[in-house]
Amino acid sequence: MVTALLNPAHASANADGRGAARRRRERAPEQGNAADAPDGPIGEREFLWTTQDFERIRALIHARAGIHLHAGKQAMAYSRVARRLRETGHKSFHDYLNWLEQQEDDLEWQEFVNVLTTNLTAFFREPHHFELLAAWLAQQPGGPWHVWSCAASTGEEPYSIMMTAMEALGARASQFRLTASDVDSRVLVRAAEGVFRADHLKGLSEERLHRFFLREEA
Repeated sequence: MVTALLNPAHASANADGRGAARRRRERAPEQGNAADAPDGPIGEREFLWTTQDFERIRALIHARAGIHLHAGKQAMAYSRVARRLRETGHKSFHDYLNWLEQQEDDLEWQEFVNVLTTNLTAFFREPHHFELLAAWLAQQPGGPWHVWSCAASTGEEPYSIMMTAMEALGARASQFRLTASDVDSRVLVRAAEGVFRADHLKGLSEERLHRFFLREEA
């Protein structure tokens, strides 16, 4: 395992689960995976599943988190929301969705958003964006600067931004601040931990690995 370290003397980062609800999330490739496959033909599924159920889920997740579920995502929606039926003891999607809409607190709504969120991220994904950020920061006469990573996922993007800022600003990086948020509360917990598998660090230079990461024995 590898732990990411950001020197608090140079910069600070916040993790906030709010504020990104209107951000349209990136999707994983359309082929999906076995975990998202339907349980079988309609008659053999664990729970009754109708087009009306799917359309309600599409409307609710869009209203709650700004996520647009493609019409071809029925199998994914069934598989993922079925987890909440099992956890909450409901016997049908109709009953679960009725119950969900009556919830006054955010606990189950957050679980609903979490199961329908697909996280696709990597360190320095779309590298030209970070090159532009580095060039822009290097030209600035002074700070402070505050950047919002509003769909931070498990932390690869905000940590990439922080590394870019520290490299570009040098001693001035103490004036750089970053806020990270995501609609999925589970991935924010992982981002705040700053622990990444070594195989997730492919493509990072040896210089960055030595400067920003510490290796931990499994």
